[in-house]
Amino acid sequence: MTGPIAREIERKLAEAFAPVRLDVINDSDRHAGHSGHDGSGESHFTVEIESAAFAGVSRLQRQRMVNAALGDLPGQRVHALAIKARAPGE
Repeated sequence: MTGPIAREIERKLAEAFAPVRLDVINDSDRHAGHSGHDGSGESHFTVEIESAAFAGVSRLQRQRMVNAALGDLPGQRVHALAIKARAPGE
């Protein structure tokens, strides 16, 4: 079952990048007892996204693009976000 924060991440990234592939993986259970684990069950995520928007863009800029699309989620409502952003064919 996908929680409200994971659904919000999916919606925002789908709207911003029209990805051909998007996986939002909730890693929160693996971080129980660690810093930033708030007990909500939605504190740590991995995003795997493939979009033409990332073609010719550096890894760092891709990360910035994803963070910008997510607005206040990273650092506010999500403690940790691992981003794997690719262009099609990479």
